[in-house]
Amino acid sequence: MDARLILTIACLSAAPALAQGFDHAHQAWDALVKKHVVVLPGGNASQLRYAELARDRAALKAYLDSLSKVSRAQFDGWAKPERKAFLVNAYNAFTVEKILTRYPDIRSIWDFGRIFGNPFKDDFFTLLGRRMTLDGIEHETLRKPGAYDDPRIHYAVNCAATGCPMLREEAYVAARLEAQLDEQAVRFLSDRSRNRFREGRLEVSNIFDWFKEDFEPRVQYFARYAKLLDYPGGAVPITFLDYDWALNDSRSSSRR
Repeated sequence: MDARLILTIACLSAAPALAQGFDHAHQAWDALVKKHVVVLPGGNASQLRYAELARDRAALKAYLDSLSKVSRAQFDGWAKPERKAFLVNAYNAFTVEKILTRYPDIRSIWDFGRIFGNPFKDDFFTLLGRRMTLDGIEHETLRKPGAYDDPRIHYAVNCAATGCPMLREEAYVAARLEAQLDEQAVRFLSDRSRNRFREGRLEVSNIFDWFKEDFEPRVQYFARYAKLLDYPGGAVPITFLDYDWALNDSRSSSRR
């Protein structure tokens, strides 16, 4: 573990009086992703150096412990952007920890199982005072009707897959959350390998099919990003592209 991460952990542990004991700058997670996320050419996708991050796992676990110590009452007292940033960062950090429990002997998050061992339904961590799952963060909390109602959440949570919107190279923080989420949307929708207008039809990620209720009406939704997609607007056929579930592992840390 390098000196910067050790210092980050020390600062996090030594400042219990700040923000009721929680660091809303998410400094520990910010240091980890800045160090280990690799933004790919074009800036619309990223990979993670899992092998190198595994050597900083103590720092990751310290951050996860800080998340788990937050009570439901404390969380409910925060401003909405603070709650949203907390949940998105928690989803991403716990997903990385899940991968590291099996790394390097893993090629996809689905290697844990789709029925038994399903990584999204496994309550392998504690959050807000109870055992929690990744689906619990995303579908029961972030996507709960009336809670946040923000389709950009789909561009922020990362499921450790190549087809997923990129893992951001910095922590989400309340003060810049709107700009961060806007940028994530632009990045994903600008990626021609996953979203494009071609031969009179929109060819887009399966995310827009799986969670179609979050993007309705889709014609108007895609019209907002028409320039990014080279989409002229109007009702056109929509095709959903195959989702790449391969692990988003950087080649520099992969055994391939």
